[in-house]
Amino acid sequence: MVLALCAGGFLLLPAGRALIEDTRDKLGKAKPVTPAGVRASAEVPGHAATRTTDGLTNRYWGASRSGASVTYGFATPFRMVDVIVTNGASAEPEVYATQGRALRIEMEVTSKDGEVVRKTLNLSDKPGPQTFQTGISDVATVRLTLESPTGLTGGRHLAVAEVEFFQRG
Repeated sequence: MVLALCAGGFLLLPAGRALIEDTRDKLGKAKPVTPAGVRASAEVPGHAATRTTDGLTNRYWGASRSGASVTYGFATPFRMVDVIVTNGASAEPEVYATQGRALRIEMEVTSKDGEVVRKTLNLSDKPGPQTFQTGISDVATVRLTLESPTGLTGGRHLAVAEVEFFQRG
């Protein structure tokens, strides 16, 4: 009986640990984290990827094609509890649809020890910030790849106004 309880406890340990981490994420107040570096696989002139972390939603990163990615590096690993994406050219409705938007973002998070976690962020085609809960520990880099474009016609490009990262407070 004791052996069965020990074996059950050992097998349930990862699930219990995940439950504790999720509870701590929800009880703590999230704090913003600023990336130490930003680099993109593609940029439209005048619309650098660094604009996604400038705190302004009226400037944006422009990419010429679906599949373009931006990678954020962090000076110190942290537990990422949320990511907020402001899609399109601006959070303002009259400017939002003037450029193309990604309806899906593939997020690849690499931890300090090289472990990779992949998540799909499905975006609504609407202006303003969209929050995604993550709950990923020891984050060192985050790569976002733009997929499923819409509004990409007549010389337009894909636009992302702002990306914000939050750690447990």
